[in-house]
Amino acid sequence: MVGGSGYVGPEIVASLARSSMDLSLHGIDAGWFADQCDGGGPLPEILYDHFYFRDVRDLAEEDLHGIDAVVYLAAISNDPMGDRFAALTKRINHLEAVRLASLARAQGAGDFVLASSASVYGRGEGDRIESSELDPQTAYARSKIAAENDLKEMASPEFRVTCLRFATACGWTSRVRLDLVLNDFVASALTTGRIEVLSDGSPLRPLIHVKDMALAVEWSLSPDRAALEPCVIVNVGSQDWNFRISDLAAAVASTLGSVSVSINSNAAPDTRSYRLGFSLWETIAPRHQPRISVSEAIQDLATNLSRIADLNAEFRSSSRVRLQRLQELSRLGMLDPKLLWVRQV
Repeated sequence: MVGGSGYVGPEIVASLARSSMDLSLHGIDAGWFADQCDGGGPLPEILYDHFYFRDVRDLAEEDLHGIDAVVYLAAISNDPMGDRFAALTKRINHLEAVRLASLARAQGAGDFVLASSASVYGRGEGDRIESSELDPQTAYARSKIAAENDLKEMASPEFRVTCLRFATACGWTSRVRLDLVLNDFVASALTTGRIEVLSDGSPLRPLIHVKDMALAVEWSLSPDRAALEPCVIVNVGSQDWNFRISDLAAAVASTLGSVSVSINSNAAPDTRSYRLGFSLWETIAPRHQPRISVSEAIQDLATNLSRIADLNAEFRSSSRVRLQRLQELSRLGMLDPKLLWVRQV
């Protein structure tokens, strides 16, 4: 797994370690967020059979020797980061994914799994399905489309490509992010007793819990996936998890109680608004459908966030917001302008 020491990776490696598949798990990560573990317990990296702190840009063909499948999570991982680091977003999210897939294929790997994004749809009426027109609004979304297109050309019976168009991630992991909409709402409810929706509340967003993302990755490495065509591009999530932002805020307030919600009715319209359809996912992965309910996700987040001693109303300025973390490391001289570690001697 490449990029497994971020937000989603700890849940995926735990899921794969628990699975009935006989896997030898190898992990590689640049380590930008590796020291950010909340909730106690051992580091997630102990679940790997082998783990290395390496930047994906440094990987060479010999690093893929003996690898049967690659799960590519490495990314400049959201819209604000993509805006701030546009060239690196293209490099890491697109070009390095394709380069690594080429190296893996040359070394005899049979599977390449890309953590893609439903943000490729951008906006549109009705349920967006895999054949719907794409309308990316951000550098992040454009990078995911470009990676999908190039990887699709590499697929063959001997080299399966699976692009998982995940809905917006949410939920608790030991490397929690607070720059995701549901996580932000819960953190705000806990620290201030209110949720302030900065938009007019009308945009539609599909969400998926990280545990259900992990189920999808597990499916991607299973015999069920292997029986399908060489390239699969699929929306991953649940119809029940399509929300208007205003309704999502209301769900958090209702679940937690004693939380007020304010909506900026004068805000300019948010152009990123879409629903997802999941009929293909329901058909091809019936045993790996999402299992977490919205109320469970909210309660679990609230329980775990309440245990973080330094969580406060200024959390959007903290290192649990990904852009803040990268900017902090850059200010300290620990990352260079290309987000490579500066060796300290």
